[in-house]
Amino acid sequence: MSTAIENYRAMVDQPWGKIFYDVIFNQLKLANDKRLKILDFGAGFCITAKNYAQFHDVTALEPNEEMYKLRFKSDNYTLITQGIDYLKSVADANFDIAFCHNVLEYVENKDEILTELKRVLKPGGRLSIIKHNLYGRVYGCAVLTDNPKAALDLLDEKPEDSMFGNRDVYTNEYLTSFFGDEMELSEFYGIRAFYGLSSNNEIKYTDEWYKSMLELEVRVGTIDAFKKVSFFNHLIFTKK
Repeated sequence: MSTAIENYRAMVDQPWGKIFYDVIFNQLKLANDKRLKILDFGAGFCITAKNYAQFHDVTALEPNEEMYKLRFKSDNYTLITQGIDYLKSVADANFDIAFCHNVLEYVENKDEILTELKRVLKPGGRLSIIKHNLYGRVYGCAVLTDNPKAALDLLDEKPEDSMFGNRDVYTNEYLTSFFGDEMELSEFYGIRAFYGLSSNNEIKYTDEWYKSMLELEVRVGTIDAFKKVSFFNHLIFTKK
């Protein structure tokens, strides 16, 4: 198993990893009074799948063996160790909501995946897409890792290496253009405007920091100026 994947798994147990998911759960606002059919495409360590599986019927698709072997295990969700091929076998209009979080940056067949995700959603169903944001990545390189050269490369649209290969920091406009009139952009948020910029990790283990930072991130994630510079953007599309 690669060290990079193991380090990534260890990171999600740290405060700066956990807060990412707590912000997402705040933004999704999924109630537990109605059981939903949920698809988690590219579920990774199945953190999101496990979170919702107690109250909803969750199918998690993750073909990367290194990741699903380190997953947050639960008997409540169904793990399918496949990707797009399995998705193509799913019936039309089958799910109430689908997650596609930090997946499309690393694939070449974005159009194919988005077409299938749209197809398997019920009318009125929602598609939650989380993606890296260019200006947030620039901030991260220049400030967090003290690498202004990498920040300049991003601005020049040069490929960015990651543990999953080249990362394509594609635009929000690509998504809205692709879906056209078939899917409406109903909600749009920023994630990680501040908590990833500080190198003082010691304070992040205090309850006071975590509670206040989570509230701050949730609030600024709705403000346009902060959305533009957040490390990630969260777009929720509704199928017409």
